[in-house]
Amino acid sequence: MRAALWLLGLFGVAVAVALFAGNNQGSVTLFWPPYRIDLSLNLVLLLLFGGFGVLYAALRGLAALLELPRQARRWRVQQKERAMHGALLDALSQLLAGRFLRSRKAALAALGQENALAAAGDAPPHGRQLRTLAHLVAAEASHALQDRPTRAAHLDQALRNIPDRAPLSELELREGAQLRAARWSLDERDAPAALEWLAALPQGAARRTLALRARLKATRLSHQTQEALETARLLGKHRAFSPAAAQSMVRGLAMELIDGAHDTAQLQRLWLSLEPAERAMPELAVHAAQRLGHLGGDAAQVRQWLLPAWERWTDPAGGLPDAVALKLVRALEGSLDALDPAWLARIETAEQNNPRDARLHYLSAMACLRRQLWGMAQQRFTQAVQQLSDDALRSRAWGHLAELAEQRGDDEAAATAWKNAALLH
Repeated sequence: MRAALWLLGLFGVAVAVALFAGNNQGSVTLFWPPYRIDLSLNLVLLLLFGGFGVLYAALRGLAALLELPRQARRWRVQQKERAMHGALLDALSQLLAGRFLRSRKAALAALGQENALAAAGDAPPHGRQLRTLAHLVAAEASHALQDRPTRAAHLDQALRNIPDRAPLSELELREGAQLRAARWSLDERDAPAALEWLAALPQGAARRTLALRARLKATRLSHQTQEALETARLLGKHRAFSPAAAQSMVRGLAMELIDGAHDTAQLQRLWLSLEPAERAMPELAVHAAQRLGHLGGDAAQVRQWLLPAWERWTDPAGGLPDAVALKLVRALEGSLDALDPAWLARIETAEQNNPRDARLHYLSAMACLRRQLWGMAQQRFTQAVQQLSDDALRSRAWGHLAELAEQRGDDEAAATAWKNAALLH
């Protein structure tokens, strides 16, 4: 389409020139005493246009000739910039391939090219970022080679290259350098240094997933369990882990905090500081209740903490893993003194709804034993020892049967029960 339009345009120009010059009778007379020169108007116009063309071509040729040194300089600068970028790309490629010596050498070559350009006054506009990135690649390679002095020198130069009031893109590169420094400290298991690097990050960068992961590992290495728990909660909210993994991590850290409690008051403060969803975790509730019982806490408080786990265990639509249910039984066993009627009704109802669960028979027997209902206790212990799969519970059940037999004066039954209890140890 464009070619057709050009062709039409040329035809139009040709027609206009033919109409103007075909019957043009004009002339131009030049007087140069004693001479007189008569020229046709068409020839004069042709000479003018021809002279203008020659003059324009001469000026363009002269300008191109004078531009040659500048173009040569520009070409040399472009070659150096290409060599600089090629060296940096080679450094990154070698780093990813695990060739750390070659990577550091290529990064130093890129730095040398950038310094040469800056010394010649031809520094690229992104030279500061490129220089910082090359230092970081060299530092990363030095870290892999366990060359700490060289790594520290390159890291220091990378951080000094970017001032505090640099553009946002350069500040992000500085934050990346700080995160890498924290990661290197974690690789060396230097948790205080890693936390120091993370504390130097801006508030927004410190809440990124990568920074939170590093903080979680650093706080766990330094045994700062409370800070690790708060970081794990943030990572869970950011969906850095799967829901199951986040819940497991939070549960483990909370259990570690519970194990570190030295008295009941500290444990109760810690329990109240947990989020409602965490207190509803059966594993965590049972663990906290066991710890409270070991510290001599109130039995009613222990049962209150165990109530959510109990309701989940006895709910036909819920249920608990066998290991958690066994811990729940042991925790309740130690808190059955001064058992209130509500809990006694819960145990009896659960036993009636699940007549095949020997653990409920055992709990019911313990409740009867605490209330001095010897006959009912003996009956339920007898049912439990035949079905219990846990040797520790069966051993304790046989021991209680032996004590009840001694109370009745049945020495033969007591001896048999003691023997069965001893065989299970």
